[in-house]
Amino acid sequence: MATNLLPRDGEAYLYPDVVPDPDAVLERLLADVAWRQETAHIMGRDVALPRLTAWYGERGYRYSGIDNPPQPWLPDLRTLRDLAERLSGHSFNAVLLNLYRCGRDSVAWHRDAEPALGCDPVVASVSLGAARRFAMRHLEDRGLRVTLDLPHGSLLVMGPGSQRHWQHALPKTARAVGARLNLTYRSIMAGV
Repeated sequence: MATNLLPRDGEAYLYPDVVPDPDAVLERLLADVAWRQETAHIMGRDVALPRLTAWYGERGYRYSGIDNPPQPWLPDLRTLRDLAERLSGHSFNAVLLNLYRCGRDSVAWHRDAEPALGCDPVVASVSLGAARRFAMRHLEDRGLRVTLDLPHGSLLVMGPGSQRHWQHALPKTARAVGARLNLTYRSIMAGV
């Protein structure tokens, strides 16, 4: 049984080494996914996201002014979804893929809190490729932080309370790192 990583107001669990043959899965996904370089509307201006993205599943999704129409599931994405569902105890109908090509690619502090995710979403995050530092900080007590490296073939489940009370980020790093693929499984509500 995994231990809750958050000291209060939420749940987050890391399951290392759970993806079978992660090198082969990474290689196939890098080749088969329809990667996009998106531009987000942030604080009144258009900014190229510092990563490549793709969206697959049964429902579309919109965040930061970006529309993500659903693409049909790839076999590896279904297999990883089944793994995430089994370990998290939750069901997911879509996945956002982020490809961090090097240490300059990143994602800023945010919460996955769009209305389409419901009031207390669970997000299951599969990591493939180079290990990167992942950070979480409490919304009210910004000094309360949790940081960890997300290793190749791992699953991080951000459970109840994590999106309501915590933000998360994948900061830039100056150290030489290889590519990292992150798959965040979500459940998108209909008609929102």
